[in-house]
Amino acid sequence: METGFAFLDVFARWAHFIAGIIWVGHNYSSVVQRPSWQPLTAADLVSDTSPRFQTMLGREHGFFRWSSVVAWGAGMFMLWQRGWLEGALTLQGSLAPLGLGVWIGTLMMANLWLVLWPHQQKVLGFKPASVEERLRCSRITHLSSRTNTMLSIPLLFFMAAGAHGGFLFG
Repeated sequence: METGFAFLDVFARWAHFIAGIIWVGHNYSSVVQRPSWQPLTAADLVSDTSPRFQTMLGREHGFFRWSSVVAWGAGMFMLWQRGWLEGALTLQGSLAPLGLGVWIGTLMMANLWLVLWPHQQKVLGFKPASVEERLRCSRITHLSSRTNTMLSIPLLFFMAAGAHGGFLFG
């Protein structure tokens, strides 16, 4: 492998690894911090200065969403660089476990960007919405986040099985 490609490979691996920890770790920390769902109240949303709203804003308005893009993009780059992308996406042979991980990760990222984030923008007041709508959206964001947390378990399994246990699928 050329030095330039070797550097890109190491960079992509670390970007994938660190961004994945940030992305999935955010979901796990959410479960630890809030093991059961506690619905917001109208009082939590009426004032942007409420302590609970400010806590949500600080935690949610971070860069964890973009770490999903970095993790997914770096993973796709690594598969492409090795010539494995098509085989993984079509679940062929020993690349099937990795491919399942890719599809689960893609579903998780779509859930984050197309379901969770649009609703979270309303909860946080970044997009105009009535208090009732914001309360409804808070439940959707909770369920969407928990869905990604649960999907991360098979995602991690299939990612690891691709390199450490692929014989199970051969």
